[in-house]
Amino acid sequence: MIVDKVKIFIKAGDGGNGAVSFRREKYINAGGPDGGDGGNGGNVVFVADPGMRTLMDFRYHKRYKAQPGENGKKKNMRGKNGEDLVVKVPVGTVVMDAETGRVAADIRDGDGVIVLHGGVGGKGNARFANSVRQTPRFATPGKKVVEREIVLELKSIADVGLVGFPNVGKSTLLSCITSARPKIENYHFTTLTPNLGVVKTYDYDFIIADIPGLIEGASAGAGLGHAFLRHIERTRMIAHVLDIAGSEGRDPLDDYIKIREELKKYSQPLAQRPEIVVANKADLPGAEENLKRFLKTYPDKQVFLISAATHQGTDELKAAMMEVLKTLPEEQVIEEEGVLEEWRMQDSELTLEIGRGEDGVLEANGSLIEEIFSRINPDEPDSMRHFHKLLRDMGILKKLVLSGAKDGDTVRLNGEEFDFVE
Repeated sequence: MIVDKVKIFIKAGDGGNGAVSFRREKYINAGGPDGGDGGNGGNVVFVADPGMRTLMDFRYHKRYKAQPGENGKKKNMRGKNGEDLVVKVPVGTVVMDAETGRVAADIRDGDGVIVLHGGVGGKGNARFANSVRQTPRFATPGKKVVEREIVLELKSIADVGLVGFPNVGKSTLLSCITSARPKIENYHFTTLTPNLGVVKTYDYDFIIADIPGLIEGASAGAGLGHAFLRHIERTRMIAHVLDIAGSEGRDPLDDYIKIREELKKYSQPLAQRPEIVVANKADLPGAEENLKRFLKTYPDKQVFLISAATHQGTDELKAAMMEVLKTLPEEQVIEEEGVLEEWRMQDSELTLEIGRGEDGVLEANGSLIEEIFSRINPDEPDSMRHFHKLLRDMGILKKLVLSGAKDGDTVRLNGEEFDFVE
């Protein structure tokens, strides 16, 4: 079975909580706060594994979670950062957000791409000590990271895509012009996953993908449909392989028309890619007669008569592919929009909206309020005094006053109600 598109869930590590602790040593009075910061949560990192060919592993394992950061400790000891979760995927895997369709990464090598950042660790109470507040009894919690559903879609990266009906000799051709050794049998759909091979010449190398056999109706999902067509999208040119001898009882001209129609239905840009027609099985009866018919019908097509089984004409075919590729631009990388959730929010990105709700209560909403809430512990009086200071320092109290807030009024901050004190 070929698995080329799956949905999974990923979660970066939560940040560790800051610690509330006070230094206590013999003969030392009022040692002061010494609670350490929490560690950062681990990131979710995707890397390409050349040994993987499909997304089959993700069919059975759906949830991936990075390690959280450790909580802070006494003696100003910072919690340990959580370990990154490294997820291995095949080369050519595109990582997208399932909800928005945003492309987070196009995995093309083993360097690793961070798709989801871990949460930042909270601050220990030692961070909040000053000349006025010498014994802060609060710390901030670590940043929590939301689990995200993502789509993994595999699109093989190759310069040339071999397309054609089943059993026309694509795998045999790949094996004789590259070092790839695909499974080859005399029955349809022997190849269930795209096979890649490298053609090496003295001055130019390129990659060929043996795209498993297409059938009529593939663009609508017939057979393995989009699972195969998806791989051709990344190729710079197409080598359309025909059983020119008609050894399977089909007419090669009819085969050509049907496959071309499927390419057009799936993607017009794909159907317009440069194409070489590979007339295979030249060693079988009927090949020359059918080739004449094909050339008469398509006089402008670049056609190469070969026999992959006997290697007839394969050197000329490789040379022609190389010359065409030299004139084509490099395959374009899918535009990436970066990590799915970034906890390192800049001040310029924080939002604040002030207005009155349907019941007339003054409201302040937005990511700026969320950021402040993430820094406090509502159960600690010291923390709530710090909360009031943050509201003042960030200009929120002033904006509420300008909007009509007075001492004793009820105000609502991101849905939570408070008594207003200027």
